[in-house]
Amino acid sequence: MVYQNILKGKFLARPNRFIAHVETEKGVEVCHVKNTGRCRELLIPGCTVWLSGSSNPARKTRYDLIGVEKETPQGLLPINMDSQAPNQVFGEWAAAGGLGFVPDLLRPERRYGDSRFDFYWEYAGERGFWEVKGVTLEEDGVARFPDAPTLRGVKHLEELVRAKTEGYRAGVCFVVQMPGMKRVEPNDSTHPQFGEALRRAAAAGVEVLAVECAVTPGSLSVCGTVPVVL
Repeated sequence: MVYQNILKGKFLARPNRFIAHVETEKGVEVCHVKNTGRCRELLIPGCTVWLSGSSNPARKTRYDLIGVEKETPQGLLPINMDSQAPNQVFGEWAAAGGLGFVPDLLRPERRYGDSRFDFYWEYAGERGFWEVKGVTLEEDGVARFPDAPTLRGVKHLEELVRAKTEGYRAGVCFVVQMPGMKRVEPNDSTHPQFGEALRRAAAAGVEVLAVECAVTPGSLSVCGTVPVVL
């Protein structure tokens, strides 16, 4: 996926989950943050961030905060923070054959039971669901999910197990919104219930996959897979 009207800035503050103050060459901009997570390890005053401009005159904010450069012992790590991007990136990748086949049908946002899965697909007489999770938390070169407790995420995993028992193929894909990670792990220290649910799902036959992304200030695309260690 490609963003438009990219602007570099310096993060100043985040008064609430939805907005950030960013110093740019055009002055201080009040931006929409396209990620309602905590992101405390990313949005540190003074860090470099990337904004994408909107052409919608009805908007209250002209820019979305979509990316950040995180300082690590290995250097600056570009991280895409857009929580809407993983679904789009996964959809583009899956439609192009990233899962090993080009689906006959690939539909987003399909309801099943009490959940709404991110994707439903059909191919060669099979059908199934994929749930997509964006990952922005990095610790010593390891990507971890979630960065905050997610009861919704646990529910999705339980519903994937149910779909599997009813004859569907079912999978969860972690879209790592940064390059160069050694592996992906459940963040048991933050939400052990999610890790337990993920391990139960894998044991029940739910596919667990992680892909890493190439990140630039104005683009995000899948560039490979990453091992998942449960």
